[in-house]
Amino acid sequence: MTTETLASSTRVAAPKVKSELMQQRIRAARLFLIPMLIALAVVAGWPLLRSIYFSFTDASLSNLEEAQWIGLGNYIRWTVLESGTVRWRGLLVDPAWWNAVWNTVRFAFVSVLFEAVLGMMVALVLNAEFKGRGIVRAAILIPWAIPTIVSARMWGWMLNDQFGILNDLGMRLGLLSQKVAWTATADTAMTAVLIVDIWKTTPFMALLILAGLQMIPKDIYEAAEIDGVHPVKQFFKITLPLVRPALMVAIIFRLLDALRIFDLIYVLTPNSSATKTMSVLARENLFDFDKFAYGSAMSTLLFLIIAILTILYIWLGQVKFDGGDR
Repeated sequence: MTTETLASSTRVAAPKVKSELMQQRIRAARLFLIPMLIALAVVAGWPLLRSIYFSFTDASLSNLEEAQWIGLGNYIRWTVLESGTVRWRGLLVDPAWWNAVWNTVRFAFVSVLFEAVLGMMVALVLNAEFKGRGIVRAAILIPWAIPTIVSARMWGWMLNDQFGILNDLGMRLGLLSQKVAWTATADTAMTAVLIVDIWKTTPFMALLILAGLQMIPKDIYEAAEIDGVHPVKQFFKITLPLVRPALMVAIIFRLLDALRIFDLIYVLTPNSSATKTMSVLARENLFDFDKFAYGSAMSTLLFLIIAILTILYIWLGQVKFDGGDR
């Protein structure tokens, strides 16, 4: 057998071996995914389907098994009076629901916007070379590591209108003319919640962006410096385009979390209509008001709104979860 024949057979065998190895990896990956998919179906899929089903019934918390099918009655229904006037009822015409939708979308947009900007700034600082960088990186994660309930309670005391430290500092420094009930006043309640959420979650955004910055080769910046490119231009022409995939994925993760915000609102401003979100309103109807079917309809619409906004973001932002762009 000649050398050319051996080389030819080697070239033919190599793709075959590679293909078989890839198939083995795919089969192994599927086997590892099966337990996770089963657990996900039991923990998340089944409750979701049950909630969607109850949204089309007249179920109450004390009598779930004897719920009767009423179709779209929880979403929209109407009654024609003897005078000919049509009375509309249901979730789709409920002002409280649409107020909660607006609060949720506003909270998600503002919080994610500020967290993305501040997270980028923090990530750029942490990516620089300086003494004690490891300690600073660990310290910056402390707000994110604190449980949300603990953060809400801590900030609740700090924002208290009578003995809160923020009011005390504001009065001492002359920034406030009188003490402000930050979480009890409709004009400031949403601002207070946003401050707490941005303080807590910016480190998470910074951590994800920092991971993207670490993947950028330093040779690019060295070449740019040799060419005399200004640092600001380096950021917009080099850093931002290369870190964009990580930034887009970080934003979508944070957006999903912000749209279903519950614990921070429920603890910090539990009875304020200015901050009541879809999750808080759904919980009230499910358990506090014993309107289980109506609350299930809210939960179903919450799921649909989050799904639609997420799909639109992925589509418009051209997000891929393999680290690249479309």
